Amino acid sequence: MKRLLLPFLLLGLFQSTLVPSVLSVNVVEAKEASSKNARDPRREKLIGNILKNALETYHYRALKINDEVSQKAFQQYLKKIDGSKQFLTKQDIKELEAYQFQMDDEMVTGDYALIEKSLDMLKKRTALAESLRKETFKKQFDFNGNEQVEVDPEKRDWAKDENILKENWKLVFKQATLNKYLSLIDEQSDKPKNGKKPIVKLKKKLPPVKKLTDAEMRAKAHDSVSKRFQKIFDRLAKEDRDDQLDNFYNAVTAVFDPHTTYLPAKKKEDFDIDITGKLEGIGAVLQEDGSYIKVVQIVPGGPAWRQKELEADDVILGVAQGAGESIDLTDMKVDDAVRYIRGKKGTEVRLTVKKVDGTRKIISIVRDEIEVAASFAKSSVLQYKDTDAKVGYIQLPKFYRDFESSQINCTDDVKKELERLKKANVDAVILDLRNNGGGALEDARLMSGLFLGKGPVVQVKDHTGKIEVLENDDPNVFYDGPLIVLINRFSASASEILAGAMQDYGRAVIIGGDFSHGKGTVQAVLNLNQGPLLSMFGPTMGALKVTIQKFYRVTGASTQYKGVTSDVILPDLFSYVESREKDLEYSLPWDQIKAQPFSKWNKFSYNLPQLKEKSTARVKTNPRFNKIIRNLDYLNKKKKDTLVSLNLKQVQAEDIQNKKMAEELKMDEEDKNLLVTNFEDSLKAHENIRAGDMKKWQKDFEQRKDEWVKSLRQDVVLEESVMVANDIVKTLKPKKTASAK
Repeated sequence: MKRLLLPFLLLGLFQSTLVPSVLSVNVVEAKEASSKNARDPRREKLIGNILKNALETYHYRALKINDEVSQKAFQQYLKKIDGSKQFLTKQDIKELEAYQFQMDDEMVTGDYALIEKSLDMLKKRTALAESLRKETFKKQFDFNGNEQVEVDPEKRDWAKDENILKENWKLVFKQATLNKYLSLIDEQSDKPKNGKKPIVKLKKKLPPVKKLTDAEMRAKAHDSVSKRFQKIFDRLAKEDRDDQLDNFYNAVTAVFDPHTTYLPAKKKEDFDIDITGKLEGIGAVLQEDGSYIKVVQIVPGGPAWRQKELEADDVILGVAQGAGESIDLTDMKVDDAVRYIRGKKGTEVRLTVKKVDGTRKIISIVRDEIEVAASFAKSSVLQYKDTDAKVGYIQLPKFYRDFESSQINCTDDVKKELERLKKANVDAVILDLRNNGGGALEDARLMSGLFLGKGPVVQVKDHTGKIEVLENDDPNVFYDGPLIVLINRFSASASEILAGAMQDYGRAVIIGGDFSHGKGTVQAVLNLNQGPLLSMFGPTMGALKVTIQKFYRVTGASTQYKGVTSDVILPDLFSYVESREKDLEYSLPWDQIKAQPFSKWNKFSYNLPQLKEKSTARVKTNPRFNKIIRNLDYLNKKKKDTLVSLNLKQVQAEDIQNKKMAEELKMDEEDKNLLVTNFEDSLKAHENIRAGDMKKWQKDFEQRKDEWVKSLRQDVVLEESVMVANDIVKTLKPKKTASAK
């Protein structure tokens, strides 16, 4: 794939697509305006035109920003300014609908009437909510009634009038106070350390949480929530035109696809931190979900990943700095929430989390730098008791590559692991791509070659319709024995390319949930601050992350939307999480292009019907898989139950039931019949590459070894995959099929 030269791409955008009227800006006046905090209409007009033309020119979808797009963008804009449906009334919405077909025109003219109207409405509604807060919190709430609150905005409508809006706010205040009160009870009873040895030592010992009486907890919850909403309303009252411009632009980009985003200057900095990985924090990707902050992904190598208690789809209700007071994150913007959760290495953050099953939990995480070595490939040799086959296991959390030096890349590392496993005389290999969100496309191509030899791996189609076939040129097959690839719904992008190629060639058996994530698109970042014209505004223009390409398998089928379907489907504990590409609004559809000629793997073949039959029989009698199935039934039911009681006794009774079920369905059993060996060299190699500090590595090696072995033995999907590998080896003669060339 050709490397995209963004500065030249952007220069071409200025030269060929900007309307002449936008270019006629007086340089002196623009410099003066950019030095002030006042609104600059020319800058707004310029950004609108640049974004409109960039989206129409470079986005894969090839949409024109017209009235149809404007109408869809309008709905997205409403979600961004009042996604929780707590501020605007039906009458407000009706008035705003007068602008629903004008967003495309406003981007060109720079006359953002929709922004002015909505900003005025929101300020009035915020002032109303603040005055109601002052009145409502004059006395404490009574939690003995039968009131209920619908917490899913999709199931609610905007308030009929201002009186209903006020009643809704009273319920919101009451629910927030009840949640805070229950969180305080949890803080008093739970041990935040979770009984585990800290991964990173705290810089100083924190004082214990102060014990409070019930009356003190009620008063603290009451005052804390009142102050929190005061701060929220104060922040909202200060939101300016630039904040609404961001919402406006991203409402338009959202119609193109979920991965296309305008990054204003203040968010561009966060984006740069994210892609470089130079961040001290907990290592989690968060997003707003109505009034709440939800965990979308746990970053491999980060403190949360190593601590293993925070999970995707968890809702973070509050955050405390060590033993400090917990700050409620409800109704807080994700950008603001992240700033509370981030922090310096060695400091503790305590998250009050609500699990999907309804239970609340205090999770303590010591902030640290992202452990790059923890996301490197590592391996072990697995053998199930009373079976003959030795199975090599390689875990690859992401497709990493140092593009500057190329000294560190996952293909070379996987190759080294394969070498170690072959020296151990393994009969088969499992490559674990679960939770692997992708990374370097180059390594999806090269790594496929380790198992396939010469041939096409993936097709890439750009926004112009041009198709490029990426091939592996090396005819040598480094590992030619039986291969299993593990995937789940968090396996995306490069993971799906490799898994899809292995499946299409008949080279590997794909095992996992029903299908992978379905992220088959490529994004480029256009820096809007470049060019002689824009330098006069300073670094205030931001950037556009835009989808420009789409992946296709050698068969012509896209990996987008549908992902890769497993050959052997196993119950997936996270199948209740609706975060795959198909769950996202305006995700690009699945389609198909012309297949490429390729030769199927012919050294041996897998009897898939037989493998499925044997696996299904084992799964039915495996108590751990049965527990997963029960878990899924329970979690899916709880996820639909979005009508929340405000009666204290009822909520506490539900909490007891939820905790009881959570304990009953806990997935922490170890199968010690799974023998795990040959891990020392694998772990040691990457620690040495990362830090060169073998003393530090030796100090905590035993703990890391125990955690590694325990995690593998608790993994029932891995256990079943080893059994499938045994079935494969039994059908192949000779049994030892691994070789190097």
